[in-house]
Amino acid sequence: MSTNTCTNPITISLTLNSKPLSIAVDPAERLLDTLRYQLGLTGTKEGCAEGECGACTVLIDDQPANACLVLTCQLAGRFVRTIESINVDTLHHMHEQGTTQCGACTPGVVMCAQWINEHQDVLKHQSLRQLMSGNLCRCTGYDGIILGIEKTLNETNPATAHKDPR
Repeated sequence: MSTNTCTNPITISLTLNSKPLSIAVDPAERLLDTLRYQLGLTGTKEGCAEGECGACTVLIDDQPANACLVLTCQLAGRFVRTIESINVDTLHHMHEQGTTQCGACTPGVVMCAQWINEHQDVLKHQSLRQLMSGNLCRCTGYDGIILGIEKTLNETNPATAHKDPR
């Protein structure tokens, strides 16, 4: 875990959750650490620290990325969205389906689902299981996660209803 102890921090400007931000960071500091320890945005979770589990998924320039693999200094001029930017009212189907058992994977799952929701027109012919394959969950059998996402997608945009071929 990096805690900005470099003697020569650099200052970058980016947009975080739709708000401009200038921040001094250690050139070797991961985005995950900046979010959690410098900015107090603890919704993004660390799972594996190797980019394998997806728990730390955020959207960078509207694309899913693992915050544990991205250096904050690489984000100058970029747009970053975290779980804190999501309207929780849109998540009721996921909660109903039991997708939030221990909660470790939930932020990453939600961010990936948000990305799918925002790109349904392009992604509707792809399997939700395939689209969510970068998000690992230790508690569920994935059926609840997929069903919750499917219901949310169908509710938010019925014209591009996403059906997962099981």
